[in-house]
Amino acid sequence: MIVLAVLTLGLWLYLVFARGGFWLGRDRDRRASPAPSTWPAVVVVVPARNEAECVGQSITSLLAQDFRGPLRVVLVDDNSDDATAVVARGAAARAGATERLTVLTGQPLPAGWTGKLWALAQGIDHVAQAQGPDRPTYLLLTDADIVHASDTVAWLVAHAQANQLVLTSLMAKLRCESRAERMLVPAFIFFFEMLYPFAWVNRPQSPTAAAAGGCVLLRLDAFEQAGGIAAIRSAVIDDCALAALMKPRGPIWLGLTERARSIRAYPGFEDIRRMVARSAYAQLQYSPLLLAATVAGLVVTYLVPPLLAVFASGWPQVAGILAWLLMALAFQPTLRFYRVSPLWGLALPAIAAIYLLFTLDSAVQHARGRGASWKGRFQAKVPNKTANETANEP
Repeated sequence: MIVLAVLTLGLWLYLVFARGGFWLGRDRDRRASPAPSTWPAVVVVVPARNEAECVGQSITSLLAQDFRGPLRVVLVDDNSDDATAVVARGAAARAGATERLTVLTGQPLPAGWTGKLWALAQGIDHVAQAQGPDRPTYLLLTDADIVHASDTVAWLVAHAQANQLVLTSLMAKLRCESRAERMLVPAFIFFFEMLYPFAWVNRPQSPTAAAAGGCVLLRLDAFEQAGGIAAIRSAVIDDCALAALMKPRGPIWLGLTERARSIRAYPGFEDIRRMVARSAYAQLQYSPLLLAATVAGLVVTYLVPPLLAVFASGWPQVAGILAWLLMALAFQPTLRFYRVSPLWGLALPAIAAIYLLFTLDSAVQHARGRGASWKGRFQAKVPNKTANETANEP
């Protein structure tokens, strides 16, 4: 028991003091960079599959950007069976910007591609065909559920230009209104920052690479030199795969923001379970050994401290209490960012246990051939099936 107590306390001392200060949330878009002398052209590419509920607000926010350079939006309607394209065109018409929105009808998903990346590829190919002044310097990849403040594009471009970045990404603020969202969404961000400390992502010398897929600005020439979307065509966790592709090409940057926010609702625990289970096992490279190691790591890191604090005595109990307090302390900046009660910090062990169950469920869904489920597609790597067979299962 003493060894376990020392191990769990040592883990939290490392996480708090030696893992890039991930929990502090210091990498933010608070400071504006100097405006460039000439504003470059930007094209926004939005993949959308059955997004009629959200896409109108997203397109409206993009067409209302206070940006002095040329700005166009390309939406790829990825075989939607709702009114996604109609809603998008209607939003552009109401904004008086019909000429700045192009809606492409997505082609059938080919073997070896995930759905979102295939939709992005079609939009980017359409953009890249332009020559001369119509060819953009930057691509902004964003999702159909993301609503942007009017200065988002200007901030991204100024920051990228000032720091010579090949990739600039903002972690869109997720919706946090329902009981399930208040309990689980801040922890989702906390765990992501723990896996990919933003300070390490933003350090050119560090191999750590990550991005948030809801808002990614790419320098087009560097992106094409890196191989484009085709280089990561089968990635389920596409944003981090994109960051890993781009980091060898130049500096990248990732930070928290309130400029971009997701309006996608996760009203119940089942909705969040599906969201997490879609990519959790892919994060572990579909490896049972990594899954077992992750389960053991989560138990020691999150569940052992409260168990020691309640049931042990002497020094093991003291170590458990200290580890639990460090855990709760580390969670506070994320809780403040999402404006939820600081008492959730003490509940982090229970929240982590729920995420552990979600991760195990992700592995079970993969074994059943239903991994990486999104909008009716199952896109995880499944033995003895082609990508098309997996993608088009009912």
